[in-house]
Amino acid sequence: MPKLSANEPESVNFTEIHKQAIFANAAYQPKDTVRDLVEASNYRLTLYHTIPDIQISFFLATNELNKTQIISVRGTSNIENALVDISLKLMVDKNTGVRLHEGFSFAAKKVYAELKPLLQPDYKIKVTGHSLGGAVALILGMYLDAYQFDIEQVITFGQPKVTNISGANNIHHINVIRVVTPFDLVPLVPPFDPLDISNLDVYWHAGKEVILLADTQYAILEGTDSMLRATRFTQKPLTEDNLNNHQMPLYLERIKAKTKSSKLVPYQTDLNLFNLFGSD
Repeated sequence: MPKLSANEPESVNFTEIHKQAIFANAAYQPKDTVRDLVEASNYRLTLYHTIPDIQISFFLATNELNKTQIISVRGTSNIENALVDISLKLMVDKNTGVRLHEGFSFAAKKVYAELKPLLQPDYKIKVTGHSLGGAVALILGMYLDAYQFDIEQVITFGQPKVTNISGANNIHHINVIRVVTPFDLVPLVPPFDPLDISNLDVYWHAGKEVILLADTQYAILEGTDSMLRATRFTQKPLTEDNLNNHQMPLYLERIKAKTKSSKLVPYQTDLNLFNLFGSD
């Protein structure tokens, strides 16, 4: 079984990832529940809002003592809709100058317009989200960076691809962590064909990919290694296991298991570079 190379051993702060996962999960909850959660974390709920025409919900939490703001964008747990919504067309975005998924960037613009009056220019900003909310969160982080806000980190969960190789390289300076489970299909679409490696407009993931393996184990992939993670199961019918692997409860469970002890291991795959999505 071939291996995809992991990065040099490094520390992953699963305690911080767990905190952001709780905030990402909270975006699915009603306002009172969100307020209780953010206040328990020493934040103040500054904004809780749903944009009616696109049904994107998000909230902003502020900690004046630490001069930190957290933005969490709600996604969808409907994996079928997530796969359908992955358009193959990338459009040039005038705010960043890179090619982005048109639907996700449209939603991010709407969210940014609502948040802009409430953002503190001298505060550090963290952005998080799950599923399609993670895609919007990443593009929102790109917008905030373009407008000179201090982006401390972007942590997403089960996030689909949003840009191409140039776009991913353009935000290399942003601390982007994409957390995934091994059989969550959403981060793998649109599927990557190794024959497209020379196509600069192919969809490409940005940042560091943290793969939540069983128990205390995890793997880290970036760049081409991350893109080649898509295995043949992406061509098989959706199963209950695929659905479960996209749900935030599983993400929370696997992240929490690694907050006390974690072990970095090489990622293993049954990848066949000559027939990535074909049959035997």
